[in-house]
Amino acid sequence: MAQFKHLGELNSFLSMDGENVKGPVSRWQRKLNLSAASTSFNSSALANTSARQTLSISMTGNANNTLQLSTTGNSLKTPRKNGVKTTVASSTKKSSQTPSKGISNGQSQPGGGDRFIPSRTTTDFDLGHYIVKQGATGNEDNAENEESAAAATNVPTSPKQSERMKSLSEAMSGCDISKQRLLSFRTKAPAPPEGHVNPLKAIYSVKTPMSAKSGSRYIPNAPERILDAPEIMNDYYLNLMDWSKDNVIAVALGSSVYLWNAATGTIEMLFENEGNDHACSLNWIPEGHILAVGTSAGTVELWDCESIKRLRVMNGHSARVGVLAWNAHVLCSGSRDGMIINHDVRNRLHNIGMLQGHTQEVCGLKWSPDGKYLASGGNDNLVNVWSAANGAPHATGEPLHVFNAHQAAIRALAWCPWQPNVLASGGGTADRTIKFWNVANGQLMNSVDTKSQVCGLLFSKTYKELISAHGYVNNQLSIWKYPSMTKQVDLMGHTGRVLQIAMSPDGSTVMSAGADETLRLWNCFTPDPLLVKKEKTGVREKPSLLKQSMR
Repeated sequence: MAQFKHLGELNSFLSMDGENVKGPVSRWQRKLNLSAASTSFNSSALANTSARQTLSISMTGNANNTLQLSTTGNSLKTPRKNGVKTTVASSTKKSSQTPSKGISNGQSQPGGGDRFIPSRTTTDFDLGHYIVKQGATGNEDNAENEESAAAATNVPTSPKQSERMKSLSEAMSGCDISKQRLLSFRTKAPAPPEGHVNPLKAIYSVKTPMSAKSGSRYIPNAPERILDAPEIMNDYYLNLMDWSKDNVIAVALGSSVYLWNAATGTIEMLFENEGNDHACSLNWIPEGHILAVGTSAGTVELWDCESIKRLRVMNGHSARVGVLAWNAHVLCSGSRDGMIINHDVRNRLHNIGMLQGHTQEVCGLKWSPDGKYLASGGNDNLVNVWSAANGAPHATGEPLHVFNAHQAAIRALAWCPWQPNVLASGGGTADRTIKFWNVANGQLMNSVDTKSQVCGLLFSKTYKELISAHGYVNNQLSIWKYPSMTKQVDLMGHTGRVLQIAMSPDGSTVMSAGADETLRLWNCFTPDPLLVKKEKTGVREKPSLLKQSMR
C-alpha cells in the first residue's frame, strides 16, 4: 500500500490542474486587464466631456455660473486618488497655471473668456443633413437621377406628394426649412462688462496690408529709374517738362532744352539759348512731334523735333511765358503779365483772342478732355474757367466761373477723364489743399488738406485715382482714391520739392522732376493684365497736318 500512496503523492505534485499563484500572469489575463483599464479611461473621458459640455451650456445660459466654474475648474482638473490633495501639490498646481489678465488684476474674466463658443447641443444636425440633401438634389442632374430612380422603382412623384412631404418635415422640425440657416448662432454672444479691454485686440484687429486687400493693387514705392537733371530751375511758377504721344520727354535744363526718348534711351539737345534767355514752359502738340516753348523774353516758339528746326516765333506777351496748353490747332499761353493769348498756329496773324481774368502771373493752364472749358490758375489765388467760343477751340469773353477759395497760388490743375465737368486744383504753401469743382454749376465738391505744398496733379487713365506732387516738407508724391480721396501710398525719394509731373502715353508711368536735380520714373499705374485687355495696335496715327500749314 505504501507504494500506491507514494505514486498518488507524486501524481498530485506533477498535476497542472490547479492555479499557479506564484507564476507569471497568462497572456489572456493581461489583455483582459488592459481592456478593463481602457474602458475605465473612456468612461472617465466621457465624464470629463460631459462636464465640459455642461460648462459650455452654462456659459450661454448664465454668465455668472460660467465665471465661477472657470475660476475653480474642478471638472477640468485631473482627479486625484481617494479625492485627497496635499498642500505641496496644490501650491505646485497653482504656480503652474497661466495667469490671465483679469485674475492678475484681481478681476474676473468677462463672459468666460475673450471669445464666444456656441454649444453644439443647439445645432440640429438631422435637419442640417436634410437641408444639404435637399439642396444637392435640387440640381438638374440630381433631379434627372431622382426621376430615373423613381421610374425604376415604380414610385410616382407628384407635386402634391412633394408638398405633403415638405409640410411633414416642417411640422417635425418646427420651422420653415426654406428660411432655416445651417451655420448661424441661435443666441448672441454675451456683451462684455463696461470698461473691459480685450487683451487680444492687438492680435485680432491687425489691419490687412494694402497689397493683400480685396480690390486693391500693388504699387511700387521705389522709382523704376532715376535720371540726372542738372541746372533745372527751382521755380514754382514754371513748367519745364512734358511727355509726348511719341514717348519723348522734353525737359528744360538751364538755358538748354533736351529730348529723352523713353523707348530707346537716347538723349538729344534740341537747342541752347544765348545770353540770359531760357525756356520757361514746354508743351507737346497732342498729335505729333511739334513742341511749343515759352521763353523768358515773352515769346512762344514752335519746334519740329524730328528735323530739329524752329518753325516760327509768336509774340504778344510783355513778360515771361510760364505755361502753355494746346487745343487742336490753337495754343494758349499764360504769362507773368496776367494775360492769356490764343494763338492759331495756322494763320500768319496768330493772335485770335486775349483773356483778361488774372491780375498776377498765370502759372496753370489746362483744357478739358472734351475741349469745352479752359481752366487757368494764377498767383492771385484765383481759378478761372473759360468756355469755348461757339464750339471753336479757343476761349473768348469773360470767365464762366471764378473760384477764389484757395489761399495761395494755383499751379496744379487737372481735369477728370471720366467726368469732363470736374476740375481739380491744388494750392501752394499757404493753402496746401486739393479742391474739386463742378464747372457745370460752379459748386465746390470737395476739399482735402494735404499738409504740404501742391505742385502738380494728374488723373490716372487706368484707375480711378489721382496722383499729386508736393513740396515742403516731405517732397513726396501721393496717390489718392477718387472720389473718396483715401490716400493709397506716398512715394518718397526726392530730397527737394517736386516741381512737375508728367504721364506716359499709355498712362502707366509718371515722371517727376525735383528741385534736387533728378528725374524719377514711377511705375505706379501699371494695368492689371488679368483684368484689362491689351489694346495695342501696330497702326500708327497719321502725322499732323498742322506743320504743313504753319508759317
